[in-house]
Amino acid sequence: MLDEALLDGRTTVSDRAIDRLKMAHDASHYLLVPELVLTPTSAEEVAGAFRAARAARRPVTFRSGGTSLSGQAISDSVLVDTRRHFRRIEADDRGAQVTAEPGATVRQVNTRLARHGRKLGPDPASEIACTVGGVVNNNSSGMACGTHHNTYRTLVSMRLVLPSGTVLDTGAPDADAVLREKEPALHDGLLALRERLLASEESVAEIRRQFAMKNTMGYGINALIDFDRPADILAHLVVGSEGTLAFVAEATFETVEVLPQAATGLLVFADLAAATAALPALVEAGLATVELLDAASLRVAQTGTTVPAEIAAVDVDRHAALLVEVQAASSDELAASTSRCGDLFASLPLTAPAELTTDPDRRAALWHVRKGLYAAVAGARPSGTTALLEDVVVPVDRLGETCARLAELFAAHEYADSVIFGHAKDGNIHFLLSERFDDPACVERYVRFTADLVDLILGQGGSLKAEHGTGRIMAPFVQRQYGDELYAVMAEIKRLVDPDGLLNPGVVLSDDPDSYLRHLKSVPTVEPEVDRCVECGYCEPVCPSKDLTTTPRQRIVLRRELAAAEASGDPRQVQLAAELRRDYDYDGVQTCAVDGMCATACPVDINTGDLVRRLRAEQAGPGLQAAWSLAADHWAATARAGGAALTTADKLPTAAVTAATHTARRALGTDVVPRYDSALPPGGRARPRTTPRRPGSARETSVRPPPDDAVLFAACLGTLFAPERTGTDPGADRGIGATAALMRLARRAGVELTIPDGLDDLCCGTPWKSKGYIAGYRTMSERVLPILHAASDGGRLPVVADAASCTEGLRTMQDVISTVSTAGAAGNASTVAEAPGLTIVDAVVFARDLLPRLTVTARLGSIALHPTCSTTALGAGDALRDVAAAVAEEVYVPENWGCCAYAGDRGMLHPELTASATAAEAAEIGSRPFDAYASANRTCELGMTTATGRPYRHILELLEEATRA
Repeated sequence: MLDEALLDGRTTVSDRAIDRLKMAHDASHYLLVPELVLTPTSAEEVAGAFRAARAARRPVTFRSGGTSLSGQAISDSVLVDTRRHFRRIEADDRGAQVTAEPGATVRQVNTRLARHGRKLGPDPASEIACTVGGVVNNNSSGMACGTHHNTYRTLVSMRLVLPSGTVLDTGAPDADAVLREKEPALHDGLLALRERLLASEESVAEIRRQFAMKNTMGYGINALIDFDRPADILAHLVVGSEGTLAFVAEATFETVEVLPQAATGLLVFADLAAATAALPALVEAGLATVELLDAASLRVAQTGTTVPAEIAAVDVDRHAALLVEVQAASSDELAASTSRCGDLFASLPLTAPAELTTDPDRRAALWHVRKGLYAAVAGARPSGTTALLEDVVVPVDRLGETCARLAELFAAHEYADSVIFGHAKDGNIHFLLSERFDDPACVERYVRFTADLVDLILGQGGSLKAEHGTGRIMAPFVQRQYGDELYAVMAEIKRLVDPDGLLNPGVVLSDDPDSYLRHLKSVPTVEPEVDRCVECGYCEPVCPSKDLTTTPRQRIVLRRELAAAEASGDPRQVQLAAELRRDYDYDGVQTCAVDGMCATACPVDINTGDLVRRLRAEQAGPGLQAAWSLAADHWAATARAGGAALTTADKLPTAAVTAATHTARRALGTDVVPRYDSALPPGGRARPRTTPRRPGSARETSVRPPPDDAVLFAACLGTLFAPERTGTDPGADRGIGATAALMRLARRAGVELTIPDGLDDLCCGTPWKSKGYIAGYRTMSERVLPILHAASDGGRLPVVADAASCTEGLRTMQDVISTVSTAGAAGNASTVAEAPGLTIVDAVVFARDLLPRLTVTARLGSIALHPTCSTTALGAGDALRDVAAAVAEEVYVPENWGCCAYAGDRGMLHPELTASATAAEAAEIGSRPFDAYASANRTCELGMTTATGRPYRHILELLEEATRA
């Protein structure tokens, strides 16, 4: 379709169905399937894409984070992926300004700025996944920034690629001269439009009125009266232009100070009118955030698993609440602000007394309610429906009436369970509804609702879009909101910048009154593990396979595409389904690390690994199932054999062993046989078999152990893999390993660790569960849980696992297995309840509790620390940092940290997965030396050692060395 001679050779071009379909879905309720997906690596390559697309008469759309809600990042032509390669972030020495490329997420930028106590002004709720490209092109704001610190106000300059191919740095001293020379019609045309507007007091007044509110409808024509230099006008017109005017190759922003002190509270009123009437006083008091929750929102919040006392106490009728927060630079400033607010709250007609709390748990609980509303409602929507999260804005003094009438519209159009919430101090509210777009009657209902909504918001003097961008959903209504003259100015802007209509047609401006009804997304029902997915994309930045194959969202939407194709009965769709199944095996199943990181970011609590494990179980042949069941029956021998094989391989020429595994992988499959390379260590040590004694003590079963004693679950990883070397020299000694380190630390702290009977035959079950070998997993579970139950004295003692993945595996085993079979005292089989009282503790958490009893005698200067996906899932990240801080003066956690994707043996089966997952972190680690490199899981240590060439060791080994006498 495109002449690839016009493209830069480094630009990746794909027309595979799986690539086109996985990129067809974003967070909006629209769906377009691109003909091609292009992945350039530089601004110059984007200019080449423009040349090729223009020659082929194919429009171009940019796609980055895919979190847009209005349909502005999808295309049925050429889709350009700007997330994968455009992630550079550079801050000045004080963090006062930051330059970022469009693929960097807001969270990544703020992480870079955190060391300076600064952050970006825009604070969208999707900051974990939304990118700088989207922030600029949607003029993002958020809960706290209002219109003062949004993208438009904090932008300094940007580097643009115009549709003509011209590359313009608007921050350069000669930017205007370059624009005049290379794009004279555009330069002069912008000046003419500015003069046209300034000549009309009516136009100027209307622009000032429209943009005094949060407003992302149409183009930001306030730039024409706010700036007088065409290069600056153009830069600020691109803000909020949704990819219809230019490609933003990088943007530079003024940053804002992070106020570290905060206090949060909930103000409950009898109704919306009372709540909104209080807004002027609350805004004047300088509250950082004022978030509205209507009665429906409060009812939803009360159904949560954990409900803050302030919300649980409300007998909801017509109530409304305002979630408020005060922020300050110091504790003294916060105390003064809190005191002033207390006096103000006492004067408000609240239904219950209110207070501002600084308690982190109470604050987190309140914010969890606000941020979880979308999840609570969207996740519970009927299967097959699409969730629509919309936003509007009205003058603050009209917010109460608007909310009341909006609720009436929900009732009139039978949108049950819809909620209203949002940024009350800005007059900006969000609402959520669910619709079934595969039903013509439902589409007609949506048409009627939209007409009434437009009448309501414009009748209140508001804007139909405040934060989420015009997109496709509101493009037909731009002219009605602004009037003919200002709409004509917007149309002229598009003509001047993009005369050929190359960029993102149908977005922002549309002459088709029904265009918002075209390409609506239907959502087929799929596997229950993932069916509630709203396709928001929050999971994507944390996914280790995001730059290699697919992300969790993409794995799910491809299941939906597959379901739709198979249900259609169309022969072409049947052929498509076969192609998708073929490619999905590698892209969707084999290269999923099933690390659960997606669940940590998902607003509706989906762990896509659960789906992948199901698919692996369905695909596993009887031979492999039997082999892994046999391994479960004889795990001690299996683990010893695995370690012995690695020891033997370590003594042979690496090339010969690698060649042998290569041959086996070709014959049996790359998802079955691991690849051997020189980075793998020899086999490890046997697991401990006897309980260590305290010096001078004689253990008797009748003696109750001290309360701080524990059961040691030494991971079989120590048997399979020898510990890492203590230095980069190939001849350096190997460490003692996590198990021995923990045992020594416990002995020094005066803590006794009990070794369970038959430990050699025990495993946390993760190898079977992650691969979908269900029978073997049950066999292992039915052996492990009763033994641990007995060893822990019926659950009285904690069970300490010395590998984070095993800690997580044991906890999961408790959750998964409902009953276990064990032998009774007389040798008869009996069924007992699954050890409900087991307390599984990670060794890092256990070691942190030992720190007061240990004396550090040899502290390191610096440690590079790699948290694991399991320490994250376990909530053990702080403990890991605390232990590291006891060992070293500096603890460095890379900004680009992520799951290494070694995932047991996944990094040996698919080393390209670990290479991709660790690339950014490895580059960061390689930028400077450290005294030591640490993690909390042996396979993660292997993955990071391979990626960086630095010896990653278990943090407990370093703690043990630091506390030697």
